[in-house]
Amino acid sequence: MMLEGKIAIVTGGGSGFGEGIVRKFVAEGARVVVADRDAAGAARVAGAVGPKARAITADVTVDADVAAMVAVATEGFGGLDILVNNAGVGQTPQPLEGVPEELFDRILAVNVKALYLASRHVVPRFKRAKAGTILNIASTGGVSPRPNLTWYNASKGWLITATRGMAVELAPFGIRVNAINPVAGETPLLKTFMGQDTPEVRAKFLATIPLGRFSTPQDIGNAAAFLCSDEASMITGVALEVDGGRCI
Repeated sequence: MMLEGKIAIVTGGGSGFGEGIVRKFVAEGARVVVADRDAAGAARVAGAVGPKARAITADVTVDADVAAMVAVATEGFGGLDILVNNAGVGQTPQPLEGVPEELFDRILAVNVKALYLASRHVVPRFKRAKAGTILNIASTGGVSPRPNLTWYNASKGWLITATRGMAVELAPFGIRVNAINPVAGETPLLKTFMGQDTPEVRAKFLATIPLGRFSTPQDIGNAAAFLCSDEASMITGVALEVDGGRCI
């Protein structure tokens, strides 16, 4: 029960890595706001883990939605200790000059601007409390980029740099900020990153991961729970690779 008594928000909590984080947090004693643009997904996950979770439909690129999800935590559960910025979008593999402008804008809005919006609402609360934890879900693409995913890779590299900058700036206020860099996992985004999901494409991708398997929502949930717990009280500014050795 390493998160007993903690109150958390997990964006993109209605599927994939976000769902894995929600399930682990609740299992470790936390109360969790499951925020997702997919209302049905958020409701499904919250319903599956029981009364310690509440679902809210929220688009992390819309300031009013971000304010609403914070209100669910602070008014519904009585506070906020942890923010997990997990919501993200990818792109299909393609030459960088061929990415449509609207897709580029969407990648930056969800993977970059959303952190800025969430921080505006959460950081002042954490500063007043002299405590709080922020966890950003980045990617191995931000450390070891793969070709034809340039703008996605760049957005995750930005997230890693932002994590380190936030950690330094917010440390005097007792706020820790870390990131996780997953390798591609068994989530709805897997097909997006691979371009197509065939046995041949999977085998080629898995050949780049020394441990020989994709990451799972449980893998990311386990790492997230540790980094957001008091057991990691001396850890801030790290981007932990949960990647089966992909970045070695």
